[in-house]
Amino acid sequence: MFNAPLHPSSLSAVQHPLAVYGWDEGWEAEFAPYAAQGLVPGRVVRVDRGQCDVATPDGVVRADTAFVVLHDPMKVVCTGDWVAVDPEGGDPRYARTILPRRTAFVRSTSSKRSEGQVLATNIDHIVICVSLAVELDLGRIERFLALAMSSSSGEALLRTPADSWESGAQPIVVLTKADLVPDPVGLSYLVEDVETVAPGVQVLPLSSVTGEGTDVLSAVLAGGTTVLLGVSGAGKSTLANALVGEDVMAVQAARDVDGKGRHTTTTRNLFVLPGGGVLIDTPGLRGVGLWDAEAGVGQVFSEIEELARDCRFHDCAHEAEPGCAVAAAIEDGTLPVRRLESFRKLMRENQRLVAKTDARLRGEIRRDWKRAMAAGRAAVEFKRNGRLR
Repeated sequence: MFNAPLHPSSLSAVQHPLAVYGWDEGWEAEFAPYAAQGLVPGRVVRVDRGQCDVATPDGVVRADTAFVVLHDPMKVVCTGDWVAVDPEGGDPRYARTILPRRTAFVRSTSSKRSEGQVLATNIDHIVICVSLAVELDLGRIERFLALAMSSSSGEALLRTPADSWESGAQPIVVLTKADLVPDPVGLSYLVEDVETVAPGVQVLPLSSVTGEGTDVLSAVLAGGTTVLLGVSGAGKSTLANALVGEDVMAVQAARDVDGKGRHTTTTRNLFVLPGGGVLIDTPGLRGVGLWDAEAGVGQVFSEIEELARDCRFHDCAHEAEPGCAVAAAIEDGTLPVRRLESFRKLMRENQRLVAKTDARLRGEIRRDWKRAMAAGRAAVEFKRNGRLR
């Protein structure tokens, strides 16, 4: 008796041609209604000017995004998305819908409008690349971590109670160009400095030139979706080439004076890793604006959140209030002043962003500002005249 070949949609998730891209039983269940319509599943590996390259069971195809391009920048097609596309024969072929995202890495846009920009979706690991060719910027690392720990689906965070991170995506800090620090003791001190601002996060020194650390990172990333983040010149493209095992990304030398590089990566690209899993490389980020990152900031500065529980007042601003445990920690040296200032800066920035879309919060900020101004005027009046009006 003749047996017809199995269609990809009838294969198990493990046998599916898209398994190397992260296809699993969950995605299969999400896609079932679209399979019934004759559509084909695929993962977006690149987006460019209204079109996207999609990895499908029949190979990578070009699809038009006209049906899923919305005015909301948070809902446009992004590298890492799973989509339903037209079957073979259409010209052009269209991406008809985006499957619900499990996670998304989002930053605020450079505009003054209250909107976010999705950089990558359905990610399991967020690798923050920091170059050792220049002096460490701990504040920038804290900012990246706050974003990484706050990334979400925008609707519901898919995580178990045991998950450490708000997003379900595991952050990792990679110190690139470790070959430029030949002294092992000096390198260990740099790792310790970063570990102090990244509690609970793996910090891995790595050199794409010598190969140091790349095998360890490859093992950590195997089986999931990873996004590389960092400023220009951080060594992301070189690291991507090392992890993929071939020169898939163009690389330019960073300037010696400040370690900065030009944007050799101009789009977000998704590659299959030889050891399992996929990798998304991103252009260097000039600005790293927070986006709904209060939970992430709290996790990055967990020691401050812990100290604040012992403050006398539950709404303590950690300024000059009596019984402030945070101020006491600053006084005895257990909490660095730089750390508290960075915490305040990120919390203020996030509060301003949220206030753009929250009228109640805008009112609270305005009232707090008026109270502070009134208190300042009263203090000046008392100093001048020895009395209050």
